[in-house]
Amino acid sequence: MIFYSQWLVFTFDMDPGRKTEFKSLVNASQLDDTRLRVKFAREVLKFATGCMNVRTNGTIHFGVMDSREDAGYVHGEIIGIPIKDKDVFVDALDYIERSFPSDKEHVRQCVRPPRFIEVMDHTSAEKRYVVEVDIVPSISIVRGKVYKVRLPNFKESTNKVEFEKETILRRVGSKTEPVADTDQLDFFQRVQDRDTQREEAEKCLFPNDPEIYQNLGRKLTMLVTSGKKSIEKEKWFIVVTNKFKSDDLCHINWLLQMNIFCVFDFDPDSNITGLCSKYIQSHAANMHSLQSYQISRDTSIKEVTGKLLLFEQTSWIFCNGRSDFKGSEPPCDEKTWTNTKRPLLRESVSLICKHILPKGTFQVIFLLTSPIEKPFLHTFYEFSADMQGHEDIICICDSEENFQKWKSFAEATFGTETVDNHSVVGMKMSHIEATLQQIQPVTTHTTKHLSTFAKGKCRLETREKEDMYSLEILAIDHFDETCKESIEAENENTEQQFYHGGKVTWLHLWLAEHKYVGGVIERDAYTEVFELLKDLKLNTMHGPVKRINIYHHPGSGGSTVARQILWNKRTDLRCAVVKPSYSADVVAQHAVKLREHDENDPQRCLPVMLLVEDLEQEYLDDLKNELEEAIRSQKILYEKPCFILLSCRRCHDPEKKIKESPLENVSVTHKLSPKEKRMFSQRRQVLEEQYEPQFILTFVLMSEEFTKVATYVENFVTNLLHGIDPTSAISRFLLYVALLNTYVQNSFISQSHYEALLGLSTYIDKLRKAVFEMSLNEQTKFIFLYLRDEKTHIESIRIIHPRVAEEILKQLLGDQKRQGTLAKELLAEKVLFEHRFGRDDYLAFLKALLNRRSKVSRGDENDTLFSPLIEYVRKNESPELALELLKEAYECFHEDAFFAQTIARLYYSYDRFEEAKLWAESAATTMPNNSYILNTKGQVYRRWFEAKLKATDSNNIAKTAKNMAPAVDLALTAIECFKHCEKVAIAHPESMNRLGFFAEIEVGHSLLKLISSIQEFANRDDSSLVCMKYLTTQDYIPEEIRDAWEPFHGRLKNLKNTIKESLDWISEDLSYFQKDVVAHEEEISESPEETVRNPLKVLTNASSAYGKYLSGVPDKLLKSSKSVLANANPSTKRMIIYHLGGGNLTSIFFKLNNQQEKDTKDLQTILSLYPSNPQTARFPQNDIINYIAANIALKCLSPLSPEIAPLQDLQAVSRQFPTDKRNCSPSALFLLTMLFWPEDHETEDEKNRKYEIVLSAIEYLKKDYWTKIKDIPPRKRRLYTHFFLGNGTGLDKFVHKSKAERYTKGLTVHEKRMKWHTGPVACNITVNR
Repeated sequence: MIFYSQWLVFTFDMDPGRKTEFKSLVNASQLDDTRLRVKFAREVLKFATGCMNVRTNGTIHFGVMDSREDAGYVHGEIIGIPIKDKDVFVDALDYIERSFPSDKEHVRQCVRPPRFIEVMDHTSAEKRYVVEVDIVPSISIVRGKVYKVRLPNFKESTNKVEFEKETILRRVGSKTEPVADTDQLDFFQRVQDRDTQREEAEKCLFPNDPEIYQNLGRKLTMLVTSGKKSIEKEKWFIVVTNKFKSDDLCHINWLLQMNIFCVFDFDPDSNITGLCSKYIQSHAANMHSLQSYQISRDTSIKEVTGKLLLFEQTSWIFCNGRSDFKGSEPPCDEKTWTNTKRPLLRESVSLICKHILPKGTFQVIFLLTSPIEKPFLHTFYEFSADMQGHEDIICICDSEENFQKWKSFAEATFGTETVDNHSVVGMKMSHIEATLQQIQPVTTHTTKHLSTFAKGKCRLETREKEDMYSLEILAIDHFDETCKESIEAENENTEQQFYHGGKVTWLHLWLAEHKYVGGVIERDAYTEVFELLKDLKLNTMHGPVKRINIYHHPGSGGSTVARQILWNKRTDLRCAVVKPSYSADVVAQHAVKLREHDENDPQRCLPVMLLVEDLEQEYLDDLKNELEEAIRSQKILYEKPCFILLSCRRCHDPEKKIKESPLENVSVTHKLSPKEKRMFSQRRQVLEEQYEPQFILTFVLMSEEFTKVATYVENFVTNLLHGIDPTSAISRFLLYVALLNTYVQNSFISQSHYEALLGLSTYIDKLRKAVFEMSLNEQTKFIFLYLRDEKTHIESIRIIHPRVAEEILKQLLGDQKRQGTLAKELLAEKVLFEHRFGRDDYLAFLKALLNRRSKVSRGDENDTLFSPLIEYVRKNESPELALELLKEAYECFHEDAFFAQTIARLYYSYDRFEEAKLWAESAATTMPNNSYILNTKGQVYRRWFEAKLKATDSNNIAKTAKNMAPAVDLALTAIECFKHCEKVAIAHPESMNRLGFFAEIEVGHSLLKLISSIQEFANRDDSSLVCMKYLTTQDYIPEEIRDAWEPFHGRLKNLKNTIKESLDWISEDLSYFQKDVVAHEEEISESPEETVRNPLKVLTNASSAYGKYLSGVPDKLLKSSKSVLANANPSTKRMIIYHLGGGNLTSIFFKLNNQQEKDTKDLQTILSLYPSNPQTARFPQNDIINYIAANIALKCLSPLSPEIAPLQDLQAVSRQFPTDKRNCSPSALFLLTMLFWPEDHETEDEKNRKYEIVLSAIEYLKKDYWTKIKDIPPRKRRLYTHFFLGNGTGLDKFVHKSKAERYTKGLTVHEKRMKWHTGPVACNITVNR
């Protein structure tokens, strides 16, 4: 069975000895059965008579346009006709008996039955057909005969079929005509001549020549290798197949050794009995359906490839059902498939060919192993359309019959010659396997090996390696299978690429190890790391996970050192590189699997060393936590580390990191030791003999220690740019790359982006690099470093070193152009912005260029408020240009909320608050559930409020209620924004943004200060009291401010509760989680706003100010008059306690960090403000907490102070906490654990009673903890340690953290650890651990 494609025009060469006629039958096909039958019979018998009388074969095609009869169509254009009943056409030939009274048997033998060929229409599900009737007048039948026919005709007047008079017909050219009466004698006389010609023609039809021979082995080899000697290692293959024969499944090793990206499988049983079941015995594969490849508009290609694990494991796509799928996915018929599955197939193919794999990096192999159905052919159509041709599509088919159906469809688009040239037909699967295994890079399936605990080796099969897809595992025999041809091909190129500035590769290290190239210089840091690894074997005090950090200057070779370590330790440890796109929990799971692979006992395994490159500190903390948790859960006993995390991170001050932790950190800098200088000098001499200086520039810079190289780089760039037209397209592109490379670490631009910008195009992959290099000037070839993505094989370029990029930017721009203008031009290059391959990386680099701030914590030189480019433009060019640039980016990135946020911040940094307000609101409208953007909105009003206050002071404006009304309005609006920010932050399941809370209390502090300072209050003798009364009494409003502040009275009177809520929330949060207590440290945040420095101090100061302004007691009276304190009402006393630092548990315990005499006096005063007999007083829960906490704090500061209540009294007071622990605050539960911690001297009954209280408190503390922690990553779950449990009794058994820190302040992590174990910490405070 074959197919035709609709709108195809028959273009095959017409045999002059064969007659062909086209009939559209468009109108006739709509007739009833009788009329259609007559019409079809008339045309067939007329054509048949003509062919038989001239002794020629012929075919009449119905459903094909005849230009003479069908105006507007091309002659031979296939349209097809709808057919309801095929029997109508078959039965029409029954008219032969009535049309040929005397020769009906001859005609029956010469007229073949109708053939129905389906017409494929990619736009319609309606079935249409071409009906063909062949006429074959064999000489044995027609010899000596002339045939007369009575053609049938349906007469409408009588509604009957009538037959015309007998007529002799013949074919003349492309027509069938009657033989005229005057010509009949001659026609009869020439019958013998026509018979003779026919007989000769039939003899030639079946010659005795041998069958045409094709070298199918060579053809297959050339097609699969694209004309090369072997299959490219890097090339991806996409396989499209249907049901495999069981015998063929024994010969698929050639597929197992191919780099298969995905398989489109039309066999629903493939995972049970088909190709998939065999493939997954050797490889890991992900089972997908066509729906898996549907993506939303806002999903990036990186997210898709990560989710589907493309490039890591073969994607097996079941295209028409999957019988073993639990969710039931049965195969469907052709019509249903066309309607439901074909659109999904189109999306899948388009996603792969247009967005994931660039042209030339992959081939599609159609394996025709069983009869072909329409969905299979539709798949070919989709691939050929998206790949813009047949060039990278191969058809392999063992059956000529199956191939003919394929060919009839494919040649409609590409022609017979192209289809034949790209098809291998008639080779058995065993022959295909034997042929292709000869040209595969690794001729037998390579099994790798790993070291074992018992000093032996174990196998690491390919499938096992692929199951650990988040790790690049380094085997003992890595690259040992490399053949001689590969070595020769890669030898010089690998070394040259490295010294030109490329990253060291495993192949380079293998070549160096086997002396094919010179060795890679081992820096001093390499030896230092080796020494640290040796220490791990001797030291048994380490935990299950040990970290070694390599901090390096950018471009100093830190990554090379790290990879040298891994390479040379692969025989002693199990080594792997962590791939950057996977979460810590996935990496930890795979690392544990690698550690235990093929070992008998999980307790006896070699350590695994994981190289983690340029990932955030938080990721390392997460990974460490996950690995430690895995070891704990398996109850593994360890004396030495089970895992070693080798972290390699760029840093602008590596030597400082060594001082912080000399036993964990190693530095690699541009500065060379005397030993290193000698090695670099010797190697430089060798390299300068091999290569031109421009090829080893980065090595030269390194050997010069990057000092005194400014002139060298300047001269180098000047020489390279000599003669380059600064207005040319190449110069424009060079500037774009230089701009990105200067400001964005590790940035690059894909080669296809360059081609798109310059309008270069070539569809022959072999010519791409040649065309690319021809477009460059000779000079620019030395500037670029060529990169190739290991997964997608997308080729990219970057400038060989950031310093060279910076110099190029400087020289090419000159004094005529600004960097901000250049960046705007880059954004305006829509052809770059919209180019699909490498798009995710390109857009990410653009966003980083314009919106990624520098952070020291990420290894940058300093902290910035905006991206380094924006900082440069606003400071050195103009703020307006910086704003224009950001607005352009906002539009280019589809009104991206983060750019709107940055624009708002830039506006308010120049006190342009109206514009800042508009942009902040725009950002908040776009992303209403992003707490960081909502915080920015609040910051606009906060800065506006602060600017108003500053202007008031600088312009000596009177602080009256009327004059200050706008400022009050701004402060209240800011507080409302921060409240909204807090609400969204609390609701977020995976993070906790605390900035809104801190901003609110600081604005609240400033607002209270402003209110107390306005003339209407400040000029009164009782100003503090009146101000306090206004803010705390609902129905009291002084007349002087009634009208001026009329819109604010309600919100101002609620200010007390609003601020208190935030203070309580911060206190509880800081009491739970580890925060910084040293002044120079800060809270690291995702927010672009300034970070919160020393949050404990911020809370304490805000709490004090809150109590000060709401107590109604001036500072002078607080310090001088004890009677004022004694006679104050409970509400005033509570505010005084706040002012003295006793308003919450965190502020109280913070006093223990300072250890000052003032803190002791404050605590004594605080306790004096509570009732003399607190056991009988009825306290609110917060007051009980603060009272008990103040006693504990005073006990730590001044153990003999008479104000301290006995432990038994505190226990009695704590009994006022709610009996139902669900109603207790976390601080109350925490204090219960301290007050009722059992002691050794107590009776068993007393201990059990206390245990019950403590365990109940801990149970509810845990519940509250897990509610508060949400799904926040483990690194942010670190609880803050307030006290250690010592050897004393009563309250003396609790040792505050500050006491221990006195002995460890300023020490490194290792030194702190030693003092805890054997030093003065253990000796002086005898802590129970």
